[in-house]
Parts: sequence; C-alpha cells; structure tokens
Amino acid sequence: MTEKRRLGIIVTGAAAAACLLGSALTLAQAGQTPRPQMSEEVFKNVQVLKGIPVDEFMDTMGMFSAALSLNCIDCHVPESVGTWDKFADDTPLKQTARRMVTMVNAINKDHFRGVRSVSCYTCHNGNLQPRVIPNLAAQYATPVEDPNDTNIHTVPGGPTVDQVFEKYIQAVGGSQRLASLTSFTAKGTFIGFETEQTKVGVDIFAKAPGQRTTIVHTNIGDSVRVFDGRAAWIAAPDKPLPLMTLTGGNLDGAKIDAIVTFPAQIKEAFRQWRVGATGIDDKEVRVVQGTNPRQPPVNFYFDESGLLVRVVRFVDTAVGRVPTQTDYSDYREVAGVKIPFKWIATWTDGQATTELTEVQPNAAIDASRFARPAPAPRPK
Repeated sequence: MTEKRRLGIIVTGAAAAACLLGSALTLAQAGQTPRPQMSEEVFKNVQVLKGIPVDEFMDTMGMFSAALSLNCIDCHVPESVGTWDKFADDTPLKQTARRMVTMVNAINKDHFRGVRSVSCYTCHNGNLQPRVIPNLAAQYATPVEDPNDTNIHTVPGGPTVDQVFEKYIQAVGGSQRLASLTSFTAKGTFIGFETEQTKVGVDIFAKAPGQRTTIVHTNIGDSVRVFDGRAAWIAAPDKPLPLMTLTGGNLDGAKIDAIVTFPAQIKEAFRQWRVGATGIDDKEVRVVQGTNPRQPPVNFYFDESGLLVRVVRFVDTAVGRVPTQTDYSDYREVAGVKIPFKWIATWTDGQATTELTEVQPNAAIDASRFARPAPAPRPK
C-alpha cells in the first residue's frame, strides 16, 4: 500500500467482521482454534477472489498496487478512506481488474499447466497501461540487476552454504554466545504508513528458538503481531478484522522473522540451499537461498564481514507472488551477541522502520506474551 493510500485512513468495523469476531471468540472459549476467515465472508461484493483467507486477499491488493503504481482510492471510491464498507462499491477500474484476473488465470491454466507463471506485473511492470513498443534506451543500456531475484547466480569456486553460515555465526559472536542468548525484550521507535509517518513507541518480546511479539503503540491503538512458534496473528485497529490469523506465506514469514532473531536456527529451517552473489547499494553481497517443498524460496544476504543485511521472502497469492524485503543494520553487542538495532521492512502494502533504543537480554518473559492476542478495539 502506497503512502497516500495509507495516510489518514482510520477505519470502522464492518457488521460482517463483528459477527465473525463473535464466532471466533466462541470457538476460542471452547478451546478450539478458529479457522481463518475467507475474503467473501468479510468483504462485500467479492466476485473473483473468493475462497482465499483475508490476509492473502489483502496481499492481492498489494500486488495490484505494485503492478500498476496505484493506490486504494485510484481503484476504489474516495469515500473508502473513511470506512471499509465503501470498498465494496464498484468502479470502472475494479471491473477491469476482475476481467484481467480472469484472463491471467486462463493464460496460466491453458499455457502453463495451472502454474502461476504470469501475473499482473508480468505485463504492467508498474505502469497503468502495458507497453507495446520496445524501449530502445533500455535495450542498449547497462542491465540493472535485481538483487531480490529468485534466480540465484552461482559463483564458481565460491563458498559453500556451510561456510557462509559459519562466517555469519562467528560475525555475530560465535555459537557459544549465541546459545547463551535465550530471550530478550526491547524498546524502540517505529515509523510507517500506519503511524502516518510519525515515530511511535514499540515493544518487542522474543524467546528462542522462535517466538516473537511486536507491539506498536499507534495513535489509534496498539498494533500487535504475535508468532507463538506455530501460529501467528495480527490484532490492529487499522486492519479489516480486529484479529486476523496469518496463513500460508504470511505465516511462514512470521516464522522467518522469529528465527532470524536467534540466527543459529536459520540453516536448519530449510531443506535445500543455493549460494550465489549479487550487489546491494554498489556493494557485493553473498546471497544464499533456502527452499522447502511447496513453499516460495527465501533469500538471505550477507555482507563482506559476514553479517546478515537483508532477507527477502515471498507470499504466493491468487494473483501472483508478492515479496517482502527486510534490511538490517546498526549491529550492536548485547550479551556478547551482535544484533541489529535497525531494520526496514518494505512490501507492496507499505514500508516501516524499527529502531531499538534499549535491549534487555535473557529477560524473563511471561508465556502470555506469546499467546493469541485479544482483538484490537475499533477506533472511536
């Protein structure tokens, strides 16, 4: 979601969301895990993107935004800024988008055996209208390499994946010191589209091997993200649901964010690895790509010193694969272990910067910090 799409959006809950919330609370009280809500159960006038979870549905909106360089009210009516209900109103661009989704699905089905080889971005490339005339300047210019590409360029005679991770472990403090860091709490600042580009406070709770909770104190209420080691949720006042269960690639992404916090776990998290090299900001970096069956790949980038400087992961959606890029910097020692005090997360729905001001290592953290959060109250 672009900045002008995010700024000033303070939404109210829809009646459908309230009904679903009541059902979810009933299940929770019965000790059952509520199933993720589907798009057509929460949003009105959903016609071609039915049968997908709400978090994936929101990712498809990010794909449309990235593919056409548009924002919410370019496709939806301007009144959508004030309420989720108005997003259901039809516009000419929404009707065109439905036809395009149907067309792309047919292309993939008829020519690529159902594999999502073609997406909105394939033809649009960030333009409202696909270009049909060759760009000679681009044809003869120096090619620009995308470091986030999933096609890893291997380097003959380069280091093995074991060597890359051994260097990484040594760079952050060594395996013995890493093993001694079992948890931490942190405070800092957060700035993003949901805070209207204003710095607000953030609290982080992390416990090895892979639990993590982030609480952003926005002006309209706390935005809480929790990964308990198996499941993940977002409870935020600016989301279409007051409590949203993460699924698919978003759930995998929450797990990746958690294990990066305790880096000794990264290598074992993937079955297969490839090693290559690329450039970020005119500096050569080593990139290793981890893959698991039936999941998108994840790219990890390491600088010359061996420190992790970027992670790129992907979410498969109904309209194509959506990337999330996290850049890490400002490493400082905490209990003998170097951890990043700053990271910038960039994805098709926004960009956010987190900077830590204090970290308490090996803090006692109550288990309730990693439990499913309470639904976020709606802003008044």
